Amino acid sequence: MTDVADSKPPRLTAPPRRAVPGQPDMWVFVLFESMLFTGYFSVYLVSRTQNEELYLQSQADLDLRFGVFNTIALLLSSWAIARCVQAARAGAYRTALISAYATIFFGMVFLGSKVLEWIKEIAMGNTFTSDEFFEHYFFLTSIHCIHVLIGFIVLGVVVYQLRSPGRRSQQLIETGATYWHTVDFLWVLIFAMLYVLR
Repeated sequence: MTDVADSKPPRLTAPPRRAVPGQPDMWVFVLFESMLFTGYFSVYLVSRTQNEELYLQSQADLDLRFGVFNTIALLLSSWAIARCVQAARAGAYRTALISAYATIFFGMVFLGSKVLEWIKEIAMGNTFTSDEFFEHYFFLTSIHCIHVLIGFIVLGVVVYQLRSPGRRSQQLIETGATYWHTVDFLWVLIFAMLYVLR
């Protein structure tokens, strides 16, 4: 004779709920930054259509090699911070720490390369006041570099979390990674707008 409890269908357990990585406040910031840059990109595109010849002439003064190099450096930094998050989730904090340092290194490579590019452009006579294109160029790249500098502070928090066993917070590590990915994503858009779009 079978027990009544055995005759009931087995209870299904719901899969674990997947949370959005990082803190919700950071995603609000990401949304705000995306809207802000989308607005400015729209202004840039409208201005470009009104004076396309000037933009093409000025754009020809940019060295595409700098743009490509900077993009590769930031993509590598995004790869490194993603590895950092994965390692931290697995409890491999030494590997995560090495990946966080690699992220900082690639970010510094980007920043150094961008400064060299600015020096080259200024030496060629291209400054913020040269024309409308370079006004956009220096504004966008300067604002982005400010975000990179803030990103170094954020990455410093990530390193501190990884080095402090008693204070480790996976949420803070993933929040820092979310910020850095946002910085990288914005650069890819800036690169496409300033260097690639013809």
